[in-house]
Formats: sequence, C-alpha cells, structure tokens
Amino acid sequence: MNNNRTWGIVAVILALLLAGVGYWGYGLKNDKASLADAKTDLETQLGDMGSLKESLEMEIDSLSTAYDGLSAENETLLKAVKDEKARVANRNWKIKGLQKTQDEQAGEMTSMRSQIEGLLATRTTLQNSIFSLQAENDSLKTVTGLLESDLRIAKDENVALNNLNTAIQEEVGKLTLANFKASAFRVEIEKKNSSRVTSKGKRAKRIRVSFDLTDVPEKYHGVRPLYLVITDDKATPVKLINPVKAQVSVNGQPQDILAAEVKEINLEANQRLEFIHELGSKLSTGFYRVAVYTDIGLLGANSFRLR
Repeated sequence: MNNNRTWGIVAVILALLLAGVGYWGYGLKNDKASLADAKTDLETQLGDMGSLKESLEMEIDSLSTAYDGLSAENETLLKAVKDEKARVANRNWKIKGLQKTQDEQAGEMTSMRSQIEGLLATRTTLQNSIFSLQAENDSLKTVTGLLESDLRIAKDENVALNNLNTAIQEEVGKLTLANFKASAFRVEIEKKNSSRVTSKGKRAKRIRVSFDLTDVPEKYHGVRPLYLVITDDKATPVKLINPVKAQVSVNGQPQDILAAEVKEINLEANQRLEFIHELGSKLSTGFYRVAVYTDIGLLGANSFRLR
C-alpha cells in the first residue's frame, strides 16, 4: 500500500513536471515569437534610422553649403555696413554744414521777414493815408465845386446887387432934393437878441438903418416925419405887423407909401439918425431895398441880400 502511495506521489510529481515542462515550452514559444517580433521592429527601426541618417547627412550638407553662403554674405554685409557707416558719417557732416547754413539763412529770413512786416505795415499806413487823401481830395473837389458854384452865384448876386444899388442911387439922385438928402446910408441885418450881423434870412430878426443928415438948409429945420420903407427887389412892401400908410411929395408929385415905421424928428443942421425895426416875419431869400422918406421927398436908400 505504501508503494502505491509512493507511485502515486511520483506520478503526481511527474505529472506536475510534465505540466511545468509543457508550460515552459509554451512560454518559450511565446518568448521566441515575441523576440522575433521585437527583432522585426528593431530591423524596421534600424531601416528608419538609416534613412534618417541619410536625410540628416543631406541636410547637414545643405546647411554647410548655406553656412558657407551666409558667411560670404555676412562678409559682404559687414563691408556694406562699414561703407554705409562711412556714408552716414559723411552725410551727417554735410547735414551739420547744411544745418549751420540753414540756421544762418533762418536768421536772415527772420530779419527779412521782420523787414517785410515793417514794409507791409508802412505800405498799409501809406495806403490808408492815400485813401484818406483820396477821400479828402474827393471831399475837397466836392467842396471846391460847391464853392465855385457858390462863387459864381455870389458873383452873379453881387452883379445883381451892384446893378440894384446903381439903379437905387440913380433913382435917389433923381428923387432927392439936391441940398436935403442922407449920406453914409447904412443897412445891417441882425440876429435875435444879438447885435451880430447875418445874411441868412432864417436868422434875420431886425433891421438897423443909420444915416447922416448934414448941412440941412434952415428952411427944412423943425419937426418932420421920417418914414422907413422896406420892399423886395420888385418894390413890393414886405409883410408888416403894423404898417404905416402915408403920402409924401416926391419932386412935387404925391406918392403913397407903406412904411414899416415912422418917427417925428426935430431936424437940425447936422445929425446922425437911426431906425431899428424888429421884423414881424421871416424874410425869404432874395434882394431887398430900404428907403427913408420925409414928407417932402426921398432922403436916401440902399439894398441888401439874404440867403
């Protein structure tokens, strides 16, 4: 029985050994297959690495060629940079010279600009003066034209006034008595509230008439009426507030008059007489005549003009 047990144990051991050997053989087979696969992978990798080596060698050759080209180019660039630095230095030197010249020119331009501004200001002043003078000349021309026109009018009016005075004096010479007439006959037109003389109708407020009676014959002495008559150049009496109607004898002929005033005067051999008549209304522009009568004739007359 012990032998059987022994052989059973041996059989079991042998079975285990056989199983271990089978398992080892199976594992060895797998390892061999794995090694074969690994070998294949290594061979593939070696092939790839060979290709990579060849590619790298070609790339290295290309890079070496490029390096040589870049080195040559670098030398060329270094030479170009050196030349450029020299050119830049030369340019900077020229720029400094030009800048200096430009600064000098700028100073000259500033001075010239200042001079030009001064000249422009002077020109403006002269132009303004010229415009002012032109305006003044135009004004003077206008004034001169007006003055020339006024002068012509004044000359014409003076001629008319002289003609009127000549006619009046001729008339006075005919109508007055040879030894009883006025001399130094004077007529003045005065302003309101003033003894200042005016020739403008709108300012005329009173008429002052003065004259001398000298060497009056004794037969004419005594109290006599003196009449102040004011007419226009057509012998029409001016408008009066209180006119005095009277009749006088002129060269033996009766004559009706319309006097502005009348005075009773005690006549003597020599006297200076005066009328001051306040105008009742404004006189228009034109020529006027002032005459002084007495009961036996015309003593004197004169004319005046209002503008």
